[in-house]
Amino acid sequence: MKREELLHNLKAAYARLWVRIKGGNREPEWLAAEVIIPVITLSAYVFLYRMVNAPPEYAGFVIIGGTMMAFWSNVLWNMSAQFYWEKEVGNLEVYLVAPISRMAILLGMALGGFVNTALRASAVFIAGILIFQVPMALHEPLTALLIFVLTIAALYALGMMFASLFMLYGREAWHTANLLQEPIQFLSGTYYPTTSQVVPHMIQLLSSLIPLTFGLDGIRRVAILGQGIIDVWPHIIALAVFILVLLPLARLALDFMENLGKKEGRLTLRWQ
Repeated sequence: MKREELLHNLKAAYARLWVRIKGGNREPEWLAAEVIIPVITLSAYVFLYRMVNAPPEYAGFVIIGGTMMAFWSNVLWNMSAQFYWEKEVGNLEVYLVAPISRMAILLGMALGGFVNTALRASAVFIAGILIFQVPMALHEPLTALLIFVLTIAALYALGMMFASLFMLYGREAWHTANLLQEPIQFLSGTYYPTTSQVVPHMIQLLSSLIPLTFGLDGIRRVAILGQGIIDVWPHIIALAVFILVLLPLARLALDFMENLGKKEGRLTLRWQ
């Protein structure tokens, strides 16, 4: 890639990042609502575990699961579905004729969405830890940070691949995203550990197809159970494999769906 082309793509990514951050934080009450409502949801699971005398670390599993679920929702709606919404308002045609990479646009969306989600997720995490007095055993913070970064990268690579479906199929893919919400929460173990003592082996096999599963389990092991990088190296390798596979697939899917949509005339509202 030439230097001038790289600069154009970086400017496009920055433009989408700035719009996402500015638009997502223009109303302070939105931030308050997006922190209070998830904490109320997490409270139900924490109280349930305490009622059945579950181990105290399960409360920590819930807090971390609810925090990471915010990033999954951002990937699914504020990134994957963005091309569908852009097509609805007529911006998608501008993106397609602009001399920039579609990946640059999605990168800006991803970075802007990450900043907004990180602010809310951090507030939810801190509130959950303080309110429920969750025991922490974080001995290797850099390992937890590494797993978190790899998880986010894998999730946004998956979101880029989903964006191609939203770009072409529009409302049908939107309904599919709605359909995926609850199964992903169930399979990834958002509010419980996906160990053999908790879920059947078949469910574990299906869960291994989702990068969020490895990220959640790895962060919980390091932050709550006090384990180190020696104990979670399979999680790190699995997340790295997800990134190496999903990023090229996302690029291929975007190019394929764009070319197919242009041939069939399905990238504008006129033919919907």
